[in-house]
Amino acid sequence: MESANTLCQGGECKGGVLAHLERLEAQVSRSHAKSEEPTVQEKESSLRTKIHKLRQQRDKLRAEVKQRRARVKASSANEDPNKTVEISEQEVLERQWETMKATLQAYRFTGLSGKLTSRGVCVCISTAFEGNLLDSYFVDLVIEKPLRIHHHSIPVFIPLEKIATAYLQTDIQHFLFSLCEYLNAYSRRKYQADQLESDFLPFLTGPVQRNALCNLLSFTYTVEQGCQTSFSARLVYEDLTASLPTDVTVTWPGAEAPSPHWEERRASHEVLFRTKPLHQVFASFSKEVEKLDLSLVS
Repeated sequence: MESANTLCQGGECKGGVLAHLERLEAQVSRSHAKSEEPTVQEKESSLRTKIHKLRQQRDKLRAEVKQRRARVKASSANEDPNKTVEISEQEVLERQWETMKATLQAYRFTGLSGKLTSRGVCVCISTAFEGNLLDSYFVDLVIEKPLRIHHHSIPVFIPLEKIATAYLQTDIQHFLFSLCEYLNAYSRRKYQADQLESDFLPFLTGPVQRNALCNLLSFTYTVEQGCQTSFSARLVYEDLTASLPTDVTVTWPGAEAPSPHWEERRASHEVLFRTKPLHQVFASFSKEVEKLDLSLVS
């Protein structure tokens, strides 16, 4: 109590020791607040500095993006349109080249073969019938835009120009396939007529009349060697991609009307000529003659 009173006597102690302690605590709090105020201000200043730097970076990036867009736009405007067309055409030609090679690989077992040349590709079309290899033809194609035929050995009566106009520029596979159809059908019709003249001459009573395309045949024949009774046949192949006739007319050349037996045979011959190759029909006639000869001998 004496020390407390001594303290109070040396200062302005009012209200006792407790009041003095409260005043001391208040002073400490005020000193802490004053010491913290600069720290908050420093933090705010630091944040403002960071925000300012980020805004500068943002503005810089926006400026760079605008400059790049402007350069790209100017480059596109100054680009040569002819160069773009040339690149596009080159790509088209390269695709056509690859398509041609793929086509030759796909059809090499169906009569199509070929080899690459300095200008493009030379395609060979081999025709066949009943396992017999017939004539071969070639088409030399130049791979450029537009595609064109440089040389060929296609007969003049095959509609090559029509087929090329329809498919050469748009579908090279269809062009080759269609050309194969025409050439194979022609070679098969020619083969049948040749076989008739070479192997079944005894059945003929005159020469076989045919045109260059072999799509019109007419001849007179007998069904029995040495028989005076004969028929006249006229075969028309309206479909140039077919090896069987589309129209058949078999007539009785005699002045008198045929008997019912011969009329029945005439009608059956028309059906045979429409449904079987020509040489196969006469082969069946030959078998009938052999059976008849054997029956007469027995």
